[in-house]
Amino acid sequence: MTIYLNGQYLPIEEAKVSVLDRGFIFGDGVYEVIPVYSRRAFRLEEHLRRLQHSLDGIKLANPHSNAEWAHIIGELVARNPSEDQYLYLHITRGVARRDHAFPNPPVAPTVFAMTNPLPAPPAELLHSGIACITAPDNRWLRCDIKSIALLPNVLLRQMAVDAGCAETILIRPDPVTGDGFMTEGAASNIFVVKNGTLLAPPKDNLMLPGITYDVVLELAAADGIPHEVRRIAAAEVFAADELLLTSSTKEVLAITRLDGKPVGTGKPGAMFARLHALYQDFKRDVMRG
Repeated sequence: MTIYLNGQYLPIEEAKVSVLDRGFIFGDGVYEVIPVYSRRAFRLEEHLRRLQHSLDGIKLANPHSNAEWAHIIGELVARNPSEDQYLYLHITRGVARRDHAFPNPPVAPTVFAMTNPLPAPPAELLHSGIACITAPDNRWLRCDIKSIALLPNVLLRQMAVDAGCAETILIRPDPVTGDGFMTEGAASNIFVVKNGTLLAPPKDNLMLPGITYDVVLELAAADGIPHEVRRIAAAEVFAADELLLTSSTKEVLAITRLDGKPVGTGKPGAMFARLHALYQDFKRDVMRG
């Protein structure tokens, strides 16, 4: 595997980062994941806009222009063998003595990128759907920043793995009413379907604004699917006719079991079938056409 590190393309075995890097010491950095289909980065402009939002959120200057990022990404994709890849970008505040405050004067950021093959979701998952659990959302209040400090997400996702499930759906208590509402998955966005309407949580500081989330809402609007973007009560999640999971690497999947109980009929539903087909058509037309 060829990776990119601070201006160099080199084998991953030769890549080295200082133990004083603030990403290693403090988790002081951000990341981005970009799917690549037929060697073309999917929604690159939108991913770079989200990267800029994350960098602004931690007050770190973007080390590259969009044109420079496009060149780095294109070169890295070309140097790796798979036609479909997922690309991981990782930027930290750089190497400095250990001090919580930002280095003054600023140091050069560490910029790392790698790709891995991007397999399509297995056919059996499309046919059967996936199982999820719920858990309290105990993360910080800036989930809109795609921070590399992911320990809460790691622990929440491991809860799902330990339960033999694919994902953990996060429920956060309302600070006013105390009632729970859904934010997202530990590493995904979640949609609720009820009475033919697609429900999506709002993009605020309590969830990561997913690129696939945006595509699904755009496809719903273009195809005349009733949809609402609003806060979704936990009770609505448990009473859903369908639940859908979206992410850059998993695309669109049906959730058919939640906390050990069937969702709706316990099988992928009509809304999943419709949106999955629309997403595949969109991918084919935009990226392969």
